[in-house]
Amino acid sequence: MRYSYINPRKKSVFTKEIQLLFTFFSVTLFMLFSTYAFLIFKDQRFMQEMSDIKMQKDEYRANIVKMNNEIATIEKQLLLSEKIFTKNSVLRDSINNLFDLVPSRITLSEAKIMENALILHGITPNKDVYNFMLQAPLRSIFHRTYSSFYPAQNGWLRFVSTNYIDNEEELSSEE
Repeated sequence: MRYSYINPRKKSVFTKEIQLLFTFFSVTLFMLFSTYAFLIFKDQRFMQEMSDIKMQKDEYRANIVKMNNEIATIEKQLLLSEKIFTKNSVLRDSINNLFDLVPSRITLSEAKIMENALILHGITPNKDVYNFMLQAPLRSIFHRTYSSFYPAQNGWLRFVSTNYIDNEEELSSEE
């Protein structure tokens, strides 16, 4: 027995409205999960970049310390070179002054310049020429001056003049 004039339709739980609603929820959930995954990925990448930056920062600090040490070393070398240059200039000037001090009648064969002493070896025609032309200027420069004379083969005299400058420390301890 049939009471209906039409054939029955199959009824489903998934109607068009529910399918549409399910599609919207699926798309929304997919977008939420993809956004969450994207944020997790960006957070991990940010943490990795932050650790890389920290490593670079530590590396730069180590390089800065190394460069500061190198700069300090170079500055010390610069001061040392300036000091040596000054000492060399003073020594060169002292040697020039020494040779300007020696008169033309006296011939030097050897000159030893030390920190607080000067030793001269040479030839002079006689003691008077030596005493008046070389000994007097040497005595005005040095604190202690000693001279020794030996006869040479040509009738002149060989001399050894030892001249000392006393240190200020020695002078102050003697007083």
